Amino acid sequence: MLAVDLPRCGTHVVDEEFVGPGGYGSGMSEVEIRRSSRRKRTVRAYREGDKTIVLMPAHLSRAEEERHVRSLVERLDRREKRARPSDQQLLERGAILSRQWLGGAAKPASVRWVSNQNARWGSCTSTDRSIRLSDRLKGMPEWVVDYVLLHELAHLIEPNHSARFWALIEAYPETARAKGFLEGASWQQR
Repeated sequence: MLAVDLPRCGTHVVDEEFVGPGGYGSGMSEVEIRRSSRRKRTVRAYREGDKTIVLMPAHLSRAEEERHVRSLVERLDRREKRARPSDQQLLERGAILSRQWLGGAAKPASVRWVSNQNARWGSCTSTDRSIRLSDRLKGMPEWVVDYVLLHELAHLIEPNHSARFWALIEAYPETARAKGFLEGASWQQR
């Protein structure tokens, strides 16, 4: 047992339990159950890196725990799947963005996630019309991923960062907001 001191709330007991890889059927490597005597009714789950943290009342039975954990982990998995489109979905999204903001002029041959881009959010090779997006974008708001994808699509039309290139990008209404978001994310990841 672990005693946790909360400001102005006194002390309550939290029982921490670790469930190993695949313990609840998730692809997650670890599930941590935190039972609290102060928590009365609500059960909540969130991701902390590769670990799923589940907060629940101390009085729940093991059967109720298992039911809640499975349900919440499945819900988190579904939410993350929606937030992390497949390569095919990225290609389809690229076609939509090209039609909507670039008059359909940018036609990528492929769009895919890559894990080797730590200093940039995306890249484009105009000779083979391939676009790569950093997997660091996964889970970011859709309008941010759309901005990076649109940025790379614009490179299929204008390969440099000329005034013509930026004129293509500025048509997207979330440009300034997305650039600010990415600057903050870059600063935080330093």
